[in-house]
Amino acid sequence: MIDFEEELKKFQPSLEVEEAEEAIYNHDLTDMTDILQEMLKEVRKSQ
Repeated sequence: MIDFEEELKKFQPSLEVEEAEEAIYNHDLTDMTDILQEMLKEVRKSQ
């Protein structure tokens, strides 16, 4: 049977995951809120 506590002690995350995490957090991504704000600005300008 697998001893999960022992396996967790041996766990080391791969460098690829850490690198991807850093790239995602350091990259300014446009989200739905940003898009909606831009749309509202355009609508208000055209009125």
